[in-house]
Order: sequence, then structure tokens, then C-alpha cells
Amino acid sequence: MKVALVTGAARGIGLATTKQFLAKGWRVAMVDWDGDELALSAKSLENVITLDHDIAQTQDVARIVSKTLEAFGQIDALVNNAGVADFGPIEETDYERWRRIMSINLDGTFLLSQAATDALKVTKGAIVNIGSISGLRASTLRVAYGTSKAAVIHLTKQQAAELGEYGIRANCVCPGPVRTKLAMAVHTQVIIDSYHDAIPLNRYGTEDEIASVITFLCSAEASYVTGQIIASDGGFESTGVGLPALRT
Repeated sequence: MKVALVTGAARGIGLATTKQFLAKGWRVAMVDWDGDELALSAKSLENVITLDHDIAQTQDVARIVSKTLEAFGQIDALVNNAGVADFGPIEETDYERWRRIMSINLDGTFLLSQAATDALKVTKGAIVNIGSISGLRASTLRVAYGTSKAAVIHLTKQQAAELGEYGIRANCVCPGPVRTKLAMAVHTQVIIDSYHDAIPLNRYGTEDEIASVITFLCSAEASYVTGQIIASDGGFESTGVGLPALRT
């Protein structure tokens, strides 16, 4: 059975991706820094291991890879899904906030990819990084978050260009608005209505819809797809920029 290493797997897109891999017969190393939530999410799942680690810490990254190989013997796909979203006006974004977002969204993605590269060479595996619509176009309140995701997009292209000779593919999925519990808790009805008006498909995406793109890119069906930035956003990127409801 193939093996996927999925970060941010305790909830949301990471958990949905884990479940889709399992349904396809894969084994999954589930990584998250929220150990309690991770254990709860994995409780009813088979063919998984849980790794309560922080991808921004170099010593944790080494442990993630070594424990995955110890348990499963190989890594066929790395899904760099873990990330933090901290929105605020540019003039209120100090260096501490900037570094906190970069350390997870960008540094963690880079560190874990580097640590897993040797294992991925053996399997001619796949890397899927999770970007964001905010990395494809500028928006308000997202100077650190959007910049981190734009950097992840370029990191993906570098990985594809340099690791292709080993048979490793690297792609990036950029979700648009997704109907997660967190989003629904913080988005006002005005914001929800504005998103619906701006998205050609007139709705938020679901975690499973994003997970389906991720698992496809890790599969043999995508064997000639690499270096691609795929917006799974209901057409949102095609419609221009700016939502008045998100400016304050």
C-alpha cells in the first residue's frame, strides 16, 4: 500500500484528504501540533499513525519523516497542508506576527519537503503544497498570509524544476473560500453573501472538493502533471479582486 504524509491532518482539508487517501487504500501519517484533536480525529481510522509535531521546528521535522518511515517503510506523497491564517491591516502587522505566519506556512513547508526528499526519490513520489487564492492575487488584511502563500507557490515551481529528474512531481492547490467550521464561525452573513456574489459557482467550496484535487495530484492519473498551480476556487480568481465586506 502507498503511504501519504499529511500535515494539518487533525481537521478541515487535512482530515478530509486523509480520509480520501484511506478510501483509496493508502496508509497515512497524520501530522498536527494539536495532539488532542489529532488523537480524536484518528480514533476511528485504520491504517494511520498520528504524529503530534510542529513543522516549524527542525527537530520535529526530522522526527516526522523518521517515524513515518519506521512505521510504513516509505513515503509516496507529501501533502503540506498545515498553515495558520492571521488576518489584519498591514499597518498593524508587526514582525512577530509576520514571522509566526511565515514559520508555519512557508518555513514548515520547505523544511518538511527537504526532509522527505530522499524518501520521495525512492518512490518517485509527489509533493502537493497547499497555497491559497490569497497567494494568487492581493487582497486586504492579508499582507503576511498572502505573501506566505505566494512564496509557497513559487517554492512549488522550484521543487518541480529541480526534483523532476528524480521522478518527483510537485504541484500546488490554491483553495478559494471553503466552508470550514472556522470560516463559518468568523464570516458574517454580509461576507458570505459577498463571496457568493463574487464566485461564479455562487457558493463556498467544501473540504472534500479540495481533498479530491489533492489526492488526484498524488495519484498515478496525474503522472505527467508537475509544476502546476491549481486554483480550486469556484472560479473566484477569474472575477477580479476585492470584496468591500472584507475591507474592515
